[in-house]
Amino acid sequence: MTLRLLHSILAVALVAPALVGCSHGDNGKSDTQAAPAASYVAVARGRIDIEGGLLKLSMPREGVVADIKVREGDHVHKGQVLAVLDTRPAQLAVSAAEAEQKQAQAQGSVLEARLKAAQQRASRLQAAAAAGAGDGQSADDARDSATQLQGELDNAHAAQAMAQQKLEAARYELSQRSLIAPIDAQIVERDIQPGATASPQGGVAFVLLPEGARIVRAELNESFVSAVHDGMQAQVVDDSGSGVPPLRAHVQRIGAVFGPSALEEDPLIRANTRTVECVLAFDEPPPPSLRIGQRVIVQFGDNAAAAPAKPRS
Repeated sequence: MTLRLLHSILAVALVAPALVGCSHGDNGKSDTQAAPAASYVAVARGRIDIEGGLLKLSMPREGVVADIKVREGDHVHKGQVLAVLDTRPAQLAVSAAEAEQKQAQAQGSVLEARLKAAQQRASRLQAAAAAGAGDGQSADDARDSATQLQGELDNAHAAQAMAQQKLEAARYELSQRSLIAPIDAQIVERDIQPGATASPQGGVAFVLLPEGARIVRAELNESFVSAVHDGMQAQVVDDSGSGVPPLRAHVQRIGAVFGPSALEEDPLIRANTRTVECVLAFDEPPPPSLRIGQRVIVQFGDNAAAAPAKPRS
């Protein structure tokens, strides 16, 4: 839509009430039954969207796709498994880490038993030496031996902690062989097949439509920015001609950055048009027939008529 056309629409909207007031019936009297004409201060192109947009998921690790748990169109819940990679390499890593942890625990148990015996022996020899019934050197040697075993046991405890961390890391990597739904959503696209190789860098595996409220992202022309404000009422008209009645909405926020139009089809107009994104929330949930990405016309104004005319490019 050109700026000139937008201005023309606005001018018609402002002049129409005067024309209605001057109309006459066949008997020369004013037609008091005539409906008030449309009155809006700005018009903009827009599209149906959802806060944050569609969610694109890739497989968290590289591997061969072993199983796919969902189909396009399915509604999934947060935490639900979407797809699984071949888990054998990760399972082998977990088994190796578990064996290493058990070995470290066994070594620690042996050292604990040896340390306990050495401490008891050193205590007895120390008591005997103090009573004059034993050799003081033997008591010192026993005490040094117990101290050495204590150091070995400390090292064994450190090895156990490291083995536990390796086991947790291996189990985490095993969990990363599955792609989990992060939110409640609907599967709108699936781009992997069983037997194919997938990776985080290999592209999108699933596209999800979050279960959330629909919004409208409108492109507000720079000449209309000052006329629109937060909370302003607006009308959303389906631009596809589907016959859906106009829907009431209100301005949620207005962007702070100008940019080129993304909805204008004419490249020349698009290159010379500066717009600001304006996000609107519906006053009532829109019908399912309004889908994400569908184009609409947004008419701003507190007294917009029920079905004002749609601007054309």
